[in-house]
Amino acid sequence: MKILVIGGSVFLGRAIVDEALRRGHEVTTFNRGRSGTDLPGVEAVRGDRESTDDLRRLADGRQWDAVIDVCGFVPRVVLESARTLSGHAPHYTFISSISAYRDWPDKSGVDETFPLYECPPDADAEFGDYGVLKAGCERAVEQHFDGGALVIQPGLILGPHENVGRLPWWLTRVSRGGRVLAPGDPARPIQLIDARDIAAFTLDQAARGTTGRYMTGGVQGNATFGGWLNDCVEVTGSDAEFVWADDAFLVDQGVEQWTELPLWSASGESEGVWTHSSAKAIAAGLTCRPVRETVRDTWEWLKDIPEERRSFGGRMHHGIAPEKEAGILAAWDARP
Repeated sequence: MKILVIGGSVFLGRAIVDEALRRGHEVTTFNRGRSGTDLPGVEAVRGDRESTDDLRRLADGRQWDAVIDVCGFVPRVVLESARTLSGHAPHYTFISSISAYRDWPDKSGVDETFPLYECPPDADAEFGDYGVLKAGCERAVEQHFDGGALVIQPGLILGPHENVGRLPWWLTRVSRGGRVLAPGDPARPIQLIDARDIAAFTLDQAARGTTGRYMTGGVQGNATFGGWLNDCVEVTGSDAEFVWADDAFLVDQGVEQWTELPLWSASGESEGVWTHSSAKAIAAGLTCRPVRETVRDTWEWLKDIPEERRSFGGRMHHGIAPEKEAGILAAWDARP
């Protein structure tokens, strides 16, 4: 296939391009050249998707079999991309998010039948938060690729080249060894997926011309919090010792859920965070590698990057400050 990837140099986009090249596809990437480096073998077109002139220059005289949009966050911007590229490809895949569902993570068992947030396809960034805007972006693509729109809705993505900093932070902290603050119940099930597995599924469906929405959050209960962190110990060869503090204590200590101890959400806060369903995608061919393999491969990528250069450009900082962690461990030890 001839594939246009909007983005394509960072994390999931990079994984999609890497897999597409491995399969022998011709890949064009369109990005500003600021967030990452394009992989060798692509036709890299520089431009800003917020510029109509840049989009028209990209499309002029070109045809693709599929467009894969990995970096759409504002409906108005995605709408213009879809409008300009309509007629230059029969199929448009948009990488959305499980956050587009208004009932996630508050309800268990969210799947593609649940309602999306209300958001018009021409909304600006001020209309709502990340999930609301993703729902509007989906509608923007569907408006101009009616009959040729595929929406991929990932859950929690991990893997090599992760730019958010969740697994990289845990690997970095565990590799230092010593007593490590760990959150809640080590037996708590979690649900993770490797970016490379989403990439393979996305390309499979684009090749088939599949349409509709597919939630790609991995297999329910494919890891536990304790098992996943033990994998981090094993792959790093660390002497880390986990100190499992209960949820209520961590909340009382002012630990920020989801960010200061990445992936942690206090029990009862969001009952559906790890129970969404990927059944539709699995039935269509989604396969998920063992979480331990993801942890291992991420460490293989990360370990040669000096700690001072492990800076990840996500929308928020992940990881607890060492002095705060030490204070909480001391408070845990001092309990009556």
